[in-house]
Amino acid sequence: MNSPESPVSTLVWTFGLMSLFAVGGANSAIPEMHRIAVDVRHWMTDKQFADMFAIAQMSPGPNVMIVTLIGYTVAGVAGALAATLSMCVPTAVLAYYVSRFLSRSSHSRWPAILQAALVPLSIGLMGASGLILALTSDRSWTAGLVTATAAGLAFATRLNPLWLLLAGGCLGFAGVI
Repeated sequence: MNSPESPVSTLVWTFGLMSLFAVGGANSAIPEMHRIAVDVRHWMTDKQFADMFAIAQMSPGPNVMIVTLIGYTVAGVAGALAATLSMCVPTAVLAYYVSRFLSRSSHSRWPAILQAALVPLSIGLMGASGLILALTSDRSWTAGLVTATAAGLAFATRLNPLWLLLAGGCLGFAGVI
């Protein structure tokens, strides 16, 4: 007879494994977090996920806070602690040992090649994260247009992103989006 997994052990396994593939930080794993939390495990809806991401990004501290919020939603304080530690500890240990290994191989060319190869991978994962978040939160043409305009302005100008956030917040408060 199979015993059901506890929510905390599911969080530990899920985020522990995900942390090892989050090249570029927690934000690069957003598409996979969304897929697991919304589509596979049904822990939350698209809107709840988008709201948690917004809260995590607006809060002071590291952007890995979305993991804490997902863990809290699934299993309370124990889930928040388990998810956060599972997302941070494996990569911290791996980064420690890789950096020690790379520092010993500083005279070799391949560490620089490896680091250069990870840059496009990280950019691609972060781009996928932006797409997933736009798809989960933009439920109207107006919201999609605001997102596209903000992305275009952020890319093409040196405008401080806080002004874009303020404008988006005002449009949301006014009921436009």
